[in-house]
Amino acid sequence: MWERSLVVSAPGKAILHGEHAVVHGKVALAVALDLRTFLRLRPCGERGVCVRLPGVGVVRSWDAPSLQALRRGVAADLDESKSPSAEQLDALKEFAGIAAGASAPESLATLAFLYMYLAISAKHGDVPSVDILVWSELPTGAGLGSSAAYTVCLAAALLAVCGAISCPLKEGEPTARWTEEELALINHWAFQGERVIHGNPSGVDNAVGTWGGALRYQSGQITPLKRVPMLKILLTNTKVPRSTKVLVAGVKEKILKFPAIMNPVLDSIDAISQECQSVLEAMPANPSPEYYPVLEELFDINQHHLNVMGAGHPSLDRLCRVTASHGLHSKLTGAGGGGCGITLLRPDTSPLAVEAAKQDLCACGFECWETSIGAPGVTLHSSSSLNAQVLHALTQS
Repeated sequence: MWERSLVVSAPGKAILHGEHAVVHGKVALAVALDLRTFLRLRPCGERGVCVRLPGVGVVRSWDAPSLQALRRGVAADLDESKSPSAEQLDALKEFAGIAAGASAPESLATLAFLYMYLAISAKHGDVPSVDILVWSELPTGAGLGSSAAYTVCLAAALLAVCGAISCPLKEGEPTARWTEEELALINHWAFQGERVIHGNPSGVDNAVGTWGGALRYQSGQITPLKRVPMLKILLTNTKVPRSTKVLVAGVKEKILKFPAIMNPVLDSIDAISQECQSVLEAMPANPSPEYYPVLEELFDINQHHLNVMGAGHPSLDRLCRVTASHGLHSKLTGAGGGGCGITLLRPDTSPLAVEAAKQDLCACGFECWETSIGAPGVTLHSSSSLNAQVLHALTQS
């Protein structure tokens, strides 16, 4: 029996530069957001497993004999180099009482949990009887990597309790992280969970959740940046719903219609991503305030490019105008057409200006967080390292 409780967290993600252009083979920079998903795992007296996801209204429990019988079926054709098969997912849906075409967050979160629990225990040894509670600072469905933060936390916790990776937290330490080899295993299983949820994900979101910091993505290649600074930002959710698929198709159509006009825009966005990468990698060794005007200007240029490409929206224009009135620089992050925007905060930005900008953004009906980018990846926590809000959320039994 697993004897101890553990708490794991993973960050969300934002695209700093390169959204839309990345679909056409250009560089994108993804960064870890210090809005995190937390998972608490503790031993369970009953033989079986209980999982609670209050953010999406899931409370489920299953007994050990039923899970073992299901595992035999799933393990028979387990090929972890591929996406989970339709047959495997159908068997899990039937077991969990989920309708065939269900795509609601609670259904997908439950399916991802079941698949990861069964596949990890089939591959790495029995997962003991545990009680799992997940709580997140991230909004769902906002393009901020909330599903990947969830699958990264699940992978780390399940791999730890079945002994596939260590529990590196030592007595008296606030937090600990895993070795590079262990992180690669966490990332592998988190990606499998993302495949259950999204079908054909890029792998960027789970890589950001695992390694944190910032990474470069181009034509399927994911490269973590060596050292990046933590930068303070405002993250704003306009709450305007959008379809990534429709926006991506609209950009593609414009490129096909006006190739001589649009291809230079894609090249310019590629150059912005590469320039930003150079600046971020130079900052830790030489933390000069001169870098911030460069980062701000890159935000402004890229935001104009994204409007040219058709990814803008009146709500995002308003966000940029409101923050500009306080001397701040913003751009959309992700698909655009609504969704979220990020605003860079210089170290010398006055707290009064930040507070005034937040109030004005909230008055527009937007939701606003003061947070950081370049945050650490998946982390193991002692309870002393958790703030009061997180502790409270994780002690709900």
